[in-house]
Amino acid sequence: MKDFINIADFSGEQLKGLLERAIVDKKLFRAGKLPASCRRKVLALIFEKPSLRTRVSFEAAIVHLGGAAINLTNADIGLGSREPVSDVSAVLGRMCDAVVARTFSHETVQGLAEHCSKPVINALTDYSHPCQAMADVMTAMEIFGDVRGRKLAFIGDGNNVARSLAILCEKLGMEFALACPEGYELELDVAQTRDPREAVEGASIIYTDTWTSMGQEDEKDERIATFKPYQVNAELLKTAPKDAVVMHCLPAYRGYEITDEVMSAHAGTIFEEAENRLHFQRTLLGVLIAEGGIN
Repeated sequence: MKDFINIADFSGEQLKGLLERAIVDKKLFRAGKLPASCRRKVLALIFEKPSLRTRVSFEAAIVHLGGAAINLTNADIGLGSREPVSDVSAVLGRMCDAVVARTFSHETVQGLAEHCSKPVINALTDYSHPCQAMADVMTAMEIFGDVRGRKLAFIGDGNNVARSLAILCEKLGMEFALACPEGYELELDVAQTRDPREAVEGASIIYTDTWTSMGQEDEKDERIATFKPYQVNAELLKTAPKDAVVMHCLPAYRGYEITDEVMSAHAGTIFEEAENRLHFQRTLLGVLIAEGGIN
């Protein structure tokens, strides 16, 4: 597999192998023993949406591997307007060694992959966020070891992160449950409920995300009112097992989807989860660029 676009494209064995390798590579990196497998390689970063963790983690990752990154905003390349996606992709494939794209439309990333001779990585679309999901489960594996049979409860909108996590959980033999208001469900055949307490019962991981994503600003007031019963707070966590951890892909809006109390209590896990974006993606870049793809 040349590209990393959707979790659904890979087998459970392939995904588990990547995660286990990322955990090993993280230890090697911290010990100063991770090989620089991408010397003189160039990573193109395309961002239609603002970014903190995604840009920093990918840019740092390629530098750790001995390469360099070029950051491209929509103002720089006019993706799909100034030039067709196919032409941009063809050019980048000749000048760079991999492309990372964070776009609104999922079709844009698919188009880049179709016309690029080099690996293309989905760094977030409105449909999916595979790198985030992989970093999340990597964190769970570090905490719990074998995650097969573990339950992840997603509280909030059935969005791109929820979709990627749901598919990844199914691939790895984990349980997934979504608690969301009517009209915000996933189209997938997964456990879905209106009751957050039902979702978190027996869950090792309680997951939440912002109620209003980029591009949904006009819906903010409506969404706040709709999702108010879906806040991750101390009262909700009383229903969960004592060893349950809380995760958030950030940015977190304290007082909305998560309380400051819960955010503070689980900050160690949440910020390790954020750091693992770097560690998983560094492994992914090494596999795609230096080793020619995912077997």
